[in-house]
Amino acid sequence: MCAMRTSGRTANDEAVPEPTDGTAPGAAALPGQAAGQAGGGRDAVPDATGAGRPPPRNSDFVQSLDRGLAVIRSFGPDRERLSLSEVARATGLTRAAARRFLLTLVKLGYVRSDGREFSLRPRVLELGYAYLSGLALPDVAAPHLEELVARLHESSSISVLDGHHVVYVARVPTKRIMTVAISVGTRFPAYATSMGRVLLAALSPDEFDRYLAEATFEPLTARTVTDPGRLREVIGDVARQGYAIVDQELEEGLRAVAAPIRGAPDVGSAAINVSAHAARVSIASLRGDILPALLDTAKAIEADLQAQGGT
Repeated sequence: MCAMRTSGRTANDEAVPEPTDGTAPGAAALPGQAAGQAGGGRDAVPDATGAGRPPPRNSDFVQSLDRGLAVIRSFGPDRERLSLSEVARATGLTRAAARRFLLTLVKLGYVRSDGREFSLRPRVLELGYAYLSGLALPDVAAPHLEELVARLHESSSISVLDGHHVVYVARVPTKRIMTVAISVGTRFPAYATSMGRVLLAALSPDEFDRYLAEATFEPLTARTVTDPGRLREVIGDVARQGYAIVDQELEEGLRAVAAPIRGAPDVGSAAINVSAHAARVSIASLRGDILPALLDTAKAIEADLQAQGGT
């Protein structure tokens, strides 16, 4: 994996001094308010009907927390080390705001800096561990995944839907078949993955309509389905047949088949897949040889979850 770089960068552009302006991390002017201005000005004075009034602020929403988490999320595969400018660009923050958040995260131990670039520290794992440690699904599924992988000699994973992405919560690998490393916590766009399509098929009609309206569909390979109308047809087929097969839409050379896991008390719907290299496993073999074993494993996990829930 290679770190992102910005051409033409200078030491002055990327050096990050400690803040000396006394500004609180994440501080920002209110809508319609200039920095340092005590009042809101005259731009948003409503008339008798209320026209021109700025939208009401949600007092329960902490914008600075949202921005701080966005800074953490700006790091990822192929983005392990980022400059101040790159973080600002990825999050939509100003350089000054990005600097304050980054330096706060450095002081808290979640981010490290060499003065020019930033990277995450292992402490960020604490943020996801509380969720993963509370899941029963990975513990119940683990022996079944191991048995499936030993039988098929192909990698198998379980994921759940989180917004527009799937998040891996369990995985048993064999040989590495992707250029991007996969582990528990890895996220991929739902529309381009077999598990994502199984999970999208489990959404209500309203939820799926909202997903199609809000998600961004990018061509990850030449085969990726990015047209919302076509994706609706594909997800409809998945819902009817009870499984999904994706052929090199997430990455060239990668094929995968997925099936649903129902009844997990802590996550609701989950999906299990088997992934294989396209040069080694044909679509016919994926459907005829691997899918039956995958469906059996999904049913066995569901049975164990039901038994655990009844004890």
